[in-house]
Amino acid sequence: MSRLLHIAAGPYAPPVPARELTVTATGGARIHVEVHGPENAPAAVLVHGWACSTAFWAAQTRALAADHRVIAYDQRGHGRSPADPACGTEALADDLEAVLEATLAPGEQAVIAGHSMGGMTVMAAAARPAVRAHAAAVLLCSTGSSRLVASATVLPLGEGRVRTWLTRRILGSRAPLGPVTPMARAILKYATMGPGSDPHMVDACARVVHACPRRVRYAWSQVLDLLDLDDGVRELRMPVEVVVGTADRLTPPVHARSLAAALPHCVGLTKLPGLGHMTPVEAPDLVTGKIRALAATHMSAARTERDAPAEESA
Repeated sequence: MSRLLHIAAGPYAPPVPARELTVTATGGARIHVEVHGPENAPAAVLVHGWACSTAFWAAQTRALAADHRVIAYDQRGHGRSPADPACGTEALADDLEAVLEATLAPGEQAVIAGHSMGGMTVMAAAARPAVRAHAAAVLLCSTGSSRLVASATVLPLGEGRVRTWLTRRILGSRAPLGPVTPMARAILKYATMGPGSDPHMVDACARVVHACPRRVRYAWSQVLDLLDLDDGVRELRMPVEVVVGTADRLTPPVHARSLAAALPHCVGLTKLPGLGHMTPVEAPDLVTGKIRALAATHMSAARTERDAPAEESA
């Protein structure tokens, strides 16, 4: 179980959920789930990235819970979800499918927002029945579907075998991150955030990332190294919007452009000047607004389509 080093106050302090539950996924993995906001409100499902937790979505959760039912969960081994031997894209898909089935009623739809590995989770599960049934729309933040290590620009070197080899060693390191020190914040800011990120944003991200156990961080780094979800992108047939920071070193804008070109129904690509990989923390209001807009547009449309036959026959 991870150490929870969350901040206690401010916009990035995790809000208290209305209820919590444990969902059992395929193979017996236990997934910690939090539900915020009114039970009968439109639903938004938030899926965090590598080495993060539900705390990463604190700003979105707090804002959306005023008039949405927010469902957030810890990926296996992260946050309050125990580690599990099964690591891979099928495990990611299993967990998302289990969460959707446990928290949404039959026929109920939601906006699913995924950041980084959370976006990859949605791609991995794109063809799953639960995703097809429950996803009214998807928001992909700072993510990619393949060639993650080769395209990363964490190191100031030209693209090629040397940079890929060194990047693989850095991202796949087994070394402990240690306490959140000024040096640790500086390193994390350089690697994952835009140069203009406020100190409180950097501190919030550092506390979340440093809480992830190193064995979990290492295990999932190996999955990301070999990732190939290009086929999954083409299976996302619902409306999908893509957001990326122009200073993202982990999933540079080339990934967002590729996603937008491959998605069957891309409804927008937003590039955020000067922002890095941690877009939900670096641009909390914008990301929250994107989720709200997708819910307002596409969940209303889905309800209209579902109700139309009954109205015509009345």
